[in-house]
Amino acid sequence: MNDFQIRYGAEAAEALRAGRPVVACESTIVSHGLPRPDNLRVAREIEQAVRDNGAVPATIGMVGGEVVVGLDDAQLTRLASTDGVAKLSVRDLAVAAATGADGATTVAATSALAAAAGIPVFATGGLGGVHREASQTFDESADLTTLARTPIAVVCAGVKSILDVGATLERLETLGVGVVGYRTRRFPGFFITDGGFDLDWTVESPEQIAAVLAARAAHGVQPGALVVANPLPADEQLDPALHDRTLADGLARLAADGITGKAVTPFLLAHFHSATEGASLAVNVRIILRNAALAARIAVAAAERT
Repeated sequence: MNDFQIRYGAEAAEALRAGRPVVACESTIVSHGLPRPDNLRVAREIEQAVRDNGAVPATIGMVGGEVVVGLDDAQLTRLASTDGVAKLSVRDLAVAAATGADGATTVAATSALAAAAGIPVFATGGLGGVHREASQTFDESADLTTLARTPIAVVCAGVKSILDVGATLERLETLGVGVVGYRTRRFPGFFITDGGFDLDWTVESPEQIAAVLAARAAHGVQPGALVVANPLPADEQLDPALHDRTLADGLARLAADGITGKAVTPFLLAHFHSATEGASLAVNVRIILRNAALAARIAVAAAERT
């Protein structure tokens, strides 16, 4: 019988016991974010990027109803290659555990589980946020409210450009989630370097980010996350004109097909992949590998402070 305790992979457990730097990685990108067989290859590359920069990766997911912090390669392969893997936000974790599901954790669930495990840094591609037409649909990712109450640093390339970026930044401000640009004063737009909005704060090094985390902990007044927005270099982004055309076409198809809710993001990402002939997938992979490397350097700097 499952006692529903969080399980730890051997490498992650040893690193946490020893106080070594650990970076949390999500499993949704493995099960839902990338096509097969690229998904498993990229998942392994993400973990290697963390190791190459001095930290231990802990990919989080659910296998047979058990939450695992630090999936081993067999578990990672299972989530990458099995049909019917559930997409798990925080609200889904208990039900999925009780029903013995296999599940991939979203930004929200990965952040919450990482913080519960004592992991201070999380690498992802892009955050969820406020959906377009949210004034009518009230469609907003649980990532935002979860980050408002979860003390973790999230390294990302902004929010997915298929969302309402401006409204998402407003919600993050309202919820008290800190947002800093890594060597930039402009908020990135996931596939594109500049998402069109200014940021109040910029940080220049992993050590400076570690200092921000130390100050937050010492003050004890901000319970939420720190979003570290790490833009792609301009020469590595998706061509902005191609991006805008593809997004407009995808939104039109979305409306025509009546697709809503959880299905929106996978549909639009798949549309980008097909319409750009794989260019968006290559950009997506560059994003997550760069974020994994930066997250590892932040984790190392944070561990050195303590």
